[in-house]
Amino acid sequence: MLLSSAASTGGAMLSLFIPLIIFFLLMYFMIMRPQKKEQQRVKSMLAAMEVGDSVVTTSGFYGVLIDITEEDVIVEFGNNKHCRIPMRKSAIAEVEKASDGLAD
Repeated sequence: MLLSSAASTGGAMLSLFIPLIIFFLLMYFMIMRPQKKEQQRVKSMLAAMEVGDSVVTTSGFYGVLIDITEEDVIVEFGNNKHCRIPMRKSAIAEVEKASDGLAD
């Protein structure tokens, strides 16, 4: 009698944990995994930047990379060659390679 009572309690405990496990799996695949993929995409984009690439900053400004250091970049904005602003790499939202715009 005691053995069957323990077995039914174990089954009830398992039935309580299954929805919890499914919930955490859904959270992982819907939130955490896409966020990690996006972070990896941004990291590879920033690592592939080169001088001369066109960029869009997080504030919406379009410019051209003039110099790249370990954590910072210098971006030239507009046609006025005197408008050069240093900023963090993390302020770059999009990068368009200089060779992408050339069509032969």
